[in-house]
Amino acid sequence: MEQLETYVKSLIPSRGLIVEEMERQAERDHVPIMDIIGMEFLLQQLKLIQPENILEIGTAIGYSAIRMSQATGATIVTMERDEQRYEQALENIQRVELESKIHVWFGDAMNLVEKLESSPHFDVLFIDAAKGQYQRFFELYEPYVKRGGVIFSDNVLFRGLVAEAEVESKRLRNLTEKIKTYNSWLMAHPRYDTRIVPVGDGLAISIKR
Repeated sequence: MEQLETYVKSLIPSRGLIVEEMERQAERDHVPIMDIIGMEFLLQQLKLIQPENILEIGTAIGYSAIRMSQATGATIVTMERDEQRYEQALENIQRVELESKIHVWFGDAMNLVEKLESSPHFDVLFIDAAKGQYQRFFELYEPYVKRGGVIFSDNVLFRGLVAEAEVESKRLRNLTEKIKTYNSWLMAHPRYDTRIVPVGDGLAISIKR
């Protein structure tokens, strides 16, 4: 499996010097950006959807927002609560000259939803933040997704731990249970048609009915 993953990664086209530098920075500083194979899969999905606007929960250093905007030309609103990562995201977005396309809001997404009241509805919502809060993020922000829009939730297989019979670490066990609960809740949601794809760290794709 590892050899296959290495092979697939070897086929991924160059992302450009700045983006590849961001990937190395994230690995060096242990910043949780999206797995590159999962990222490429997401971008292909977005190219099919052709969104005009995207809402992202969890900016980190701006990697996924930059890549989504570059791939689609979409306008992106993204939220980050860590001040250091927020500042890094602003710097990276400026370096790729996407300040007019990517708008970063500083603060906890739990407290920023009111800022969207005058915003048009979004074609896509991408959730990639605190995994234990996924259901709450979904409930807060799905009303701002257009009918027929898509919500992507990353990390829903959580390193494969969701399939383990027993997780030794108490912290990881609690988080795994929250993700499993979210996955079950999401699959049964009456307003969304959801499938989970085992790519990267697991990506849930939910289409609004």
